[in-house]
Amino acid sequence: MATADDVTFNAGVWTGSLLVLVGVVAYVLTDYASLTALIPSLFGLLFVVLGRLGLNTDRQRAVRYGLAALALIGLAGSAQGVVDLATIATGGTVERPIAAVSQSVMVVVCVFVLALVGRSLAEAR
Repeated sequence: MATADDVTFNAGVWTGSLLVLVGVVAYVLTDYASLTALIPSLFGLLFVVLGRLGLNTDRQRAVRYGLAALALIGLAGSAQGVVDLATIATGGTVERPIAAVSQSVMVVVCVFVLALVGRSLAEAR
C-alpha cells in the first residue's frame, strides 16, 4: 500500500507535468507572444523535480515543505485568474482570457498539492 508520502511525491510529478503542458499550450495559444504564459511550466518543472527528489531521497521532510512553499507561491501568484475566469463564466470579458484559464488551472493544482502535503505531514506525526 502506498504511503501518503508516495502519493504526495507522485502527485508532485504528475501535477508538475500537467502544469508544464498548460504553460506550453498557453504559450502556443498566445502565438508565442507572451513568455509569461510559460510561468506554469516553470512551476511544473519545479514540482516534477521536487516530486522525483522526494521519491528518491531520504530528505522527504524537506521536500514536503518545498512542495508546500512552491504551491503557496503559485497559489498567491495565480489567484487573480480565478476572479477573471468567473468574469468570463458570467459573460464578461477580460484582457487575457488564456491567462485566466491557465492561472485557474494552476490554482486548482496548487490547492491539490497543498492538501496532499498537509495529509502527508499529518501522517508523518
